Amino acid sequence: MLTESELVAIITARAAEVGVRVWLHAADLDGPRQMGIDAEEPVVTASVFKVPVAVELARQAADGEFDLAERIVVAPGHPTASPYGLATFRHDVTMSWYDLAVLMIGISDNVATDLILGKVGKAAVAKTLRRLDLPHTAVPHDCGELLRTIGEDIGIDYQDDERILAALPAEQLAKLRALTPEETCRTTAAESTRLLGLIWRDEAAPAAACADVRRWLELQVWPHRLRSGFADDDVRISGKTGTLPSLRNEIGVVEYPDGGRYAVGVFTRAVDARSRVPERDAFIGFAAAQAVDWLRRGPYLP
Repeated sequence: MLTESELVAIITARAAEVGVRVWLHAADLDGPRQMGIDAEEPVVTASVFKVPVAVELARQAADGEFDLAERIVVAPGHPTASPYGLATFRHDVTMSWYDLAVLMIGISDNVATDLILGKVGKAAVAKTLRRLDLPHTAVPHDCGELLRTIGEDIGIDYQDDERILAALPAEQLAKLRALTPEETCRTTAAESTRLLGLIWRDEAAPAAACADVRRWLELQVWPHRLRSGFADDDVRISGKTGTLPSLRNEIGVVEYPDGGRYAVGVFTRAVDARSRVPERDAFIGFAAAQAVDWLRRGPYLP
């Protein structure tokens, strides 16, 4: 059985091979075991911030502030850019708030996110984060605001296309507000798994609200990060990715047929802003699988 320091060495060595730095936390949701790599350091969430937004949406609905079944009309031409989802639609669509949440989490739809955050309010999200004792997690921007900071910092109209930034010098990339935790949406790896534990134990909001958030996370379609580390079809993965230039993240819960449940948060920052580097995506699955396997094997016995 590996010691935690040996496990950390394996994960960080692989991170160096693929050209990323890693922040990681993994925790048994039904026991005390956990492990981490710089898990208390602030990190940029990218679209992982959509998880606390989902919690607040579901909480408000469960508390009777509005109905998730309420319909809204989404017209084309919303100012928030997104490479997929509602930003690509040509015609008006009528959707419920529940359906918008499916898009926000399932495919990380930026337009759906900004509509939802406009509905629930950033102040309400901040209040919930304080209530849940997550002091290092914050959502100061919606997607449109976050993308505008990138455009302002590099002097172009940035439309959520990583390829535009791939050629930027590393020193210029490092100065982007969107990549600086203190100036953008942020968390720590440890707080990300704490939030997942609260959701899975029905402690983040009323039970019905937590059930909705779990369902939305289960519907995420991306298999190239966290899911890639778990080949068994009987293992359920529920998660949320986050991507910005040089950043690849995912947080999620891994559930086994034997009842084992493990929350994992993996945040990475690469040495460059190339957007097509599949081994960096797969590293998230590798790191998560190594951490969860270590948790499942039990305590180290010298």
